[in-house]
Amino acid sequence: MTADAGSPFGTDPASAPNACSTRGLSVAYRAHPVLRGVDLAVPAGIVMGIVGPNGAGKSTLIKAMLGLVKPLTGTSEFFGQPLARVRRRIGYMPQSTSVDWDFPTTVLDVVTMGTYGSLGWIRHPGKAERARALSALEQTGIPQLASNQIGELSGGQRQRVFLARTLVQAPDIYFMDEPFQGIDAKSQQAIVTVLHALREQGKTVVIVHHDLATVRDYCDHVTLLNGRVIASGPADEAFTRENIRVAYEVASGDEAFLEFAS
Repeated sequence: MTADAGSPFGTDPASAPNACSTRGLSVAYRAHPVLRGVDLAVPAGIVMGIVGPNGAGKSTLIKAMLGLVKPLTGTSEFFGQPLARVRRRIGYMPQSTSVDWDFPTTVLDVVTMGTYGSLGWIRHPGKAERARALSALEQTGIPQLASNQIGELSGGQRQRVFLARTLVQAPDIYFMDEPFQGIDAKSQQAIVTVLHALREQGKTVVIVHHDLATVRDYCDHVTLLNGRVIASGPADEAFTRENIRVAYEVASGDEAFLEFAS
């Protein structure tokens, strides 16, 4: 991908500083190892897809980087700093299944919650924060849902609300866990449009993704993961038949599974 002239990183994201990185990151749940010695660097100003089979540790990787899961070993940095120093520059969109959608609140209230981190302990959201929330709903194409109860939403609408809540934080790097899971085509395209707009603004987006058929359309860079990093880099270099074969442990004769790679 070539950045536009307005990018703060020049003409090539490969020449940009890393937005985030890990070194020697290992995670286990009880006695079961999930990640083993993960080294990863994500350049600024790209959309990075974290791709791999079920149980590969994709969600665990971003949770460990963000301090939501405690690693056994390793460190993570963001913009060359530890998480605690730059937390407000980082946005996280969890899986929609992690939310109680029966909680009685409106779409606008949920999105406005994204402004809390910038308000401190005493202030409450006011007109300015609600205006930011409405703007985020405009970006995701659902301003008409502002007064709806969250329990009334479809799967795609819920994901767009989650995305709007993350957008309103105005971070420099976005982590999104399965943003396209179980959503309709219209919502999928709306989210892709936002992700690519963020990239053009010089933001960095890291998504956990499972659909191999859309990896090249959505992502500039790809990290193939299966407990360890199999390959990571620009999609044209990392998302290859051989790397997919290794990551998904595909038998040599199962060529149909590899049709999405060059």
